This record gives sequence, C-alpha cells and structure tokens, in this order.
Amino acid sequence: MEGSKSPQGDLILRTLAMPADTNPAGDIFGGWIMSQMDIAGGIRAREVTGARIVTVAVESITFIKPVRVGDVVCCYGDVVRIGTTSVTINLEVWVKPSMNSASAAGNKFQVTRAAFTYVAVDDDGKKKVIQR
Repeated sequence: MEGSKSPQGDLILRTLAMPADTNPAGDIFGGWIMSQMDIAGGIRAREVTGARIVTVAVESITFIKPVRVGDVVCCYGDVVRIGTTSVTINLEVWVKPSMNSASAAGNKFQVTRAAFTYVAVDDDGKKKVIQR
C-alpha cells in the first residue's frame, strides 16, 4: 500500500532516527515512530485548542516502509475535525534518507500514517470544552 506523492498538512516535527531506536531487525522500531507522531499531534492539538490535551485514540496506523538509522524523520499533520472537546489530526511520517542509504537519492518518501484524536482536559483531567 503506497502513500501519497507529497506530505499532507504542515511540518510539525523533525528528528533523527538513531541506533538506540532500532528493533531486533535493525530497522527503527514502530513504537518509536508512533511516539514521534503522538508528540507532533500533541503539539498541533495544543496549538488548536489552547488547552491541556491527552491522546484518546489512534486510528488505522499504517506502516508503509521501514525507517533506517540516520534517516531524518519528518511528521506532518492536518487537522480534520474539531469537536466540542476533541480534535482529530491526520498525521503522516515522511523520511529523508540518510546519505549512506541505498535509497538516498535525496527524495523523501512516506513511511507511516494515522489519525490521532486528542481531548482537551482541565487541571483535574476532566473533559473541557474547546474555546474557539
């Protein structure tokens, strides 16, 4: 299953895939990629809501291609729904391959996508209406 030809949404987060982030096969661990997506989505959700937010759902996470050590991991996000207390953000991860990679033609490619939903909460952790 191939992704889109260019990132959808705004660039929210960039980081470098490091050796400590690998799985036993030597590729970057999917859970690490998912955590980067959650960080990026949390940043965007906070910007949109102006409130403390918590992650409540991740829908249809799809891992398209592996990420390698040295790849620059870029998380893009697009707000698709703002409800009374929640916001849903489509997130995509694209990578710029490392210079040592066989696929290092300088072209970035999509590796993961998912929809993350966040809920605004008050200081007691109870749902809070998003002020627009």
